[in-house]
Amino acid sequence: MSANQQTTTQKANLQAHGTRANDEAIVVDNFSKSYGSHRVVDQLHFTVHRGEVFALLGPNGAGKTTTVETLEGYRRPDQGSVRVLGRDPIREAQSLKPLIGVMLQQDGLYPALTAREILRLYAGYFREPQNIDALLECVGLSAAARTRCRRLSGGQKRRLALAVALVGNPSLVFLDEPTAGMDPQARLATWEIIRDLKQRGATVLLTTHLMDEAERLADRVAIIDHGRLVALDTPSQMMGVQNAITVRFVAPSGLDCTQLAALPAAQWAEEIRPGSYLIETEAVPALLAELTAWLRDNNITLSELHVGHGSLEDLFLRLTGAEVRE
Repeated sequence: MSANQQTTTQKANLQAHGTRANDEAIVVDNFSKSYGSHRVVDQLHFTVHRGEVFALLGPNGAGKTTTVETLEGYRRPDQGSVRVLGRDPIREAQSLKPLIGVMLQQDGLYPALTAREILRLYAGYFREPQNIDALLECVGLSAAARTRCRRLSGGQKRRLALAVALVGNPSLVFLDEPTAGMDPQARLATWEIIRDLKQRGATVLLTTHLMDEAERLADRVAIIDHGRLVALDTPSQMMGVQNAITVRFVAPSGLDCTQLAALPAAQWAEEIRPGSYLIETEAVPALLAELTAWLRDNNITLSELHVGHGSLEDLFLRLTGAEVRE
């Protein structure tokens, strides 16, 4: 099926199920969810526009998986509501399922089936699925089409899981850590597939721990921590929160950040992860001179030095902390 035909199919799917093209794809309104006494999601709210790539970021345990599973219809909100393509994901699952594709973090593929057999199986659930051979070629699995799933590498399984999510020509795709375990070539190819989905008018909800992936692909980024929304904007605007120029350097961990922040040209300093330091300034030449003199006086050798605006990863660590979470 050609790209134009796939776009037509997606639009027809929307019209057939009563969803207008200008509706919001996802609405999360005051959503909360607890497991026992532990509140995992706490009054979360955001909206995903139709046709955008939306990245949902957060450290482990932040509530991302619970939120996405609720949007997919696997969990019920304790309070608040979620709407997906204008539907309640549980009560209206029958009309919603043909419109969405899901790529899970754990693939759950049938180990004894070949890649082509798995795609043929899932294609049978849809009225107008994609051409299986074309899809295998798209995800780079043509040579492995007859290989049983248990013999595929981790990266190949991820690409097959992506193909499964796309086989029904979905209008909305949930991608959970889509490039985990992929080599650089497969990762870049997956990015192009995601960009192509956007060009065809599909909506993509992406969860990833790779900040550069979110920065390059997402139209907007939401960061959640402890179940609450802590930031939501375009990547460029979100990084613009850090108005000053940042100086990042790598040196032995445990340096005294109060001394770094006390440098005359410094506005703020923090060890954002062990051995990685960030200093904000509006006077880069002066700060570089002060920093190198301070490093010399304290007999400290740095291994990297970068000057520029802060990255999405810098902001993420500042908002959620640098400690490792289970």
